[in-house]
Amino acid sequence: MSAKVRSKQSGNSGFIIALVAIVAAGGGFIVWKTQQPPPAMALVLPTMADSVIAKQARGYTIGSPTATVEIIEFADYECPACGNYATITEPDVRKNLVDAGIVRYTFYDFPLLNAHQNTVVASMAASCASDQDKFWPMHDALFTNQFEWSGVSTKNPRGVITSYARQVGLDLSTWNACMDANAHAKRIEANYALGLTMQVGSTPTFFVNGKKLDRHDYDSIKLAVDSARAAMPAGTPAPVAPTN
Repeated sequence: MSAKVRSKQSGNSGFIIALVAIVAAGGGFIVWKTQQPPPAMALVLPTMADSVIAKQARGYTIGSPTATVEIIEFADYECPACGNYATITEPDVRKNLVDAGIVRYTFYDFPLLNAHQNTVVASMAASCASDQDKFWPMHDALFTNQFEWSGVSTKNPRGVITSYARQVGLDLSTWNACMDANAHAKRIEANYALGLTMQVGSTPTFFVNGKKLDRHDYDSIKLAVDSARAAMPAGTPAPVAPTN
């Protein structure tokens, strides 16, 4: 074989090797990009009570619209005490009070950004799920699996929470588009503002027909509900609940 032919083959080999290296590097970059957490979701939370913003609050409600007692909860998805309540006490509240038609129950976001780095993603995930009438299944999945997506466990909470979106039967393309757009940031901010106007300072915080509770064990909640029912005149119409 002549030196000219060998030189040409050597040049081709070098080109092929370089091309393979470029393709491999590109593939590695794609893999690296897909493994990175998405950009952080930003909220602009008021620093003091703002009644104008608070008027835009929209909670997430379950229960009979004719129930004469309403429980309002302000909670942070990453708050351990909120997780304990949601998994231990709330099932009894729903079964014995909400499902029985005695109570209407409304949840409001109250994200504690200084303490919980992943809570905004969780609030957005549940709010986007509400667009598909799946707020409460997502709410339950987030609190039940809080240890999996919280800030002490991962820097990519959305990657974990996406599996819950799939499990509760969401249309993932629609849910992801909502998440990418931070579509419900204003709603979450307004819910937080409402909490400030009601002097919420920690989570979870509960109100029964507007009266703040000091304790949130089941017996205390049941007692407050019974007291609220006893205090209402016969035939009193139920207050209008926020729509989901």
